[in-house]
Amino acid sequence: MPNANRHDIQVLNGLIRTVIDSADGYHDALDNTADAGHRDLFARREAERRGVADALSSDVRTLGGEPDAEGSILAKAQRAFTDIKHALLRDELTVVGAVEGAEDHVRSQFQKALEDSHISATTRETIRRAWDQVRAGHDEISGLKHSLEGQRDANSRLFPQ
Repeated sequence: MPNANRHDIQVLNGLIRTVIDSADGYHDALDNTADAGHRDLFARREAERRGVADALSSDVRTLGGEPDAEGSILAKAQRAFTDIKHALLRDELTVVGAVEGAEDHVRSQFQKALEDSHISATTRETIRRAWDQVRAGHDEISGLKHSLEGQRDANSRLFPQ
C-alpha cells in the first residue's frame, strides 16, 4: 500500500469495521424485536449501513488499499451479551437500548476520524459524507429509546396518574 495513503486507509478501514458492526447489530435487533415498526426501522438502517460500508470500501480501493470485510470480535461479543440480556428481560427497551449504545460508539468513531489531523482533505470529506448518512440513524434511535423510556416511566406504579 502506498505510504502516502496508509493512514487514510487505516482510518477508513476502522470506520468500515464500525459500520459493519452497526449493520450486524441492526440485523440482530431485527431478529429480537416483535414490533413491526421497529423491524422496519432496523431493516432500513441495516441496509443503509451496508451501503455506507460499501461506499467506504470503494474509497479504500481508490486509495490503493484492501477494505476490511468484517466487523470486530468485540462487537460480536457485545451482541451476544445483549441477546442474553434480551432473553432474560424480553422487552423492546432492551433491544433499542443496545442499538442506541452501539450508535453512540459509531458516533464517537466518526468524530474521532473527523478530528484526525493526519488524514487528507479528500478522506475527511469522504468521512463527513458518510457521517451525514449515519447521523440520521443515530438520532432516530436515540429518540426512539427516549420515547420507550418515557412510556415505561408513564406505566410505572410510581408515576402519578
